[in-house]
Amino acid sequence: MSRTRSRLFPAVASLATVAALLSGCSAFDGLTSSNDPAESPAASPTAVETPYDSQFTRDGTFQSHIDVNGLDFVYTLYPTKSTPRTNEWYPKGNKFFSFTFQAYDLDRSLRDKFATKRKVYLDHITVTSETKTTDGGAVQHPYELDAVAKKVTFDPEPVTTEYGMIITSPKGAFELRNQKIKPVSMDTKGIDLLFTATVWIQESPGSSKFYKKVIRQKVPIAIFASEKPTEVQSIPVDAN
Repeated sequence: MSRTRSRLFPAVASLATVAALLSGCSAFDGLTSSNDPAESPAASPTAVETPYDSQFTRDGTFQSHIDVNGLDFVYTLYPTKSTPRTNEWYPKGNKFFSFTFQAYDLDRSLRDKFATKRKVYLDHITVTSETKTTDGGAVQHPYELDAVAKKVTFDPEPVTTEYGMIITSPKGAFELRNQKIKPVSMDTKGIDLLFTATVWIQESPGSSKFYKKVIRQKVPIAIFASEKPTEVQSIPVDAN
């Protein structure tokens, strides 16, 4: 991780660690508006071994950093207040998560003027899913998304151009809330979410030339064996 990146995220990382320890659910609950994540009960301790290796399940959040030509692309996922206990996500019942996607220009410091930073625009976002089972059962696809980013992002008025919506920090970010993972077969031990973002990157600050890149990320999620359905504490009005 570069020096610049280490300056961007230490406060968030510290807050995320403390929040995860205290709540066992989303470490970003206090960082977004209250109509999605919110205060939620502490996760119940479990002696059951995690069936599928997953940072999202273990930490109650997932964040990745993908370096492309000195730009840091950051995917962040967290469960919502509807199903906050990631160690109690079972095959039956719906499970809800939110995610963001943003770019940071590592060639500039956080406080540099925005005009000196390379602009990144998100054109298209696709998410597919596939299940992992204990006995090699049929693969299922409990969550799918295929959308023009500016038409589905949480911000009702994103800054847009012919290349899509801006996601360069601090002026823009893509966000989707209350995304629903549908029930899966009882032999499911995990789900892989596969993110694909098509972006346009400015060649240099102020340049009129942009080039296209595809930013991919896989996020594993553990599913625990149980006859009980995943407990839904409240059903989001904007769930898909």
